[in-house]
Formats: sequence, structure tokens, C-alpha cells
Amino acid sequence: MATDKTGAETSVTANPGQFTIAVEGRQVGLIDFVDHDGQRIFLHTEVDEAFGGRGLASILVAEALSATRDAGLRIVAVCEMVAGYLDKHHDFADIVDPITTDTKRFLQQVQSG
Repeated sequence: MATDKTGAETSVTANPGQFTIAVEGRQVGLIDFVDHDGQRIFLHTEVDEAFGGRGLASILVAEALSATRDAGLRIVAVCEMVAGYLDKHHDFADIVDPITTDTKRFLQQVQSG
């Protein structure tokens, strides 16, 4: 369990297609993903504005990326927050894949249902 910049306890929970972050038991953020062909494609990250500036998105992304590595999957960062985190933290560089035409095609199929 990590603490945010205010010292509050946080917890990250893995759910199908989503990781969530809670502060002192209250869910305040999420990161959506889809798994495809050995890759975890990160789509969107958000944190409640009332909890902004506390480092929660970074905690959430770090935990999600670690879980992805532990699951033996590769990372594709469609989400700008995840991409920005990866630009600053190179410890995941060995498992990052670019967004390809195949990735875009797959995401279009997923979004169109």
C-alpha cells in the first residue's frame, strides 16, 4: 500500500478491464485497458479533480504497469497519462510496444461493438 503526497493511504485494485485507486477506502480514480494478443492496451486514466495534485495518477499508473509486467504482457500506451509516465520512467521500456495499425484496427473493432 502506497501513500499519496498528503500521506493518505492509497490502494490500487485490479478489475477486469480496469484498475482503480482508492484513498482511505474511497475510489477516486481509474485506468481503463483492454488485453489483446499478449499486450495490455491502456486507454484512459482519470482521477477525481478534488484529489488532483496528490500524485494519485502516478501511483495508479505505476501499479498498473507493474501488474502488466507480472502478468507477462507488453504495454501499449494509447492514454496520454501512461505515455507521459513511460517517457519519465524507463524501467518499463523493455516491455513497451508502439501503437501500430493493428492496434488501431483492433480498438476500432472494440469501440464499434
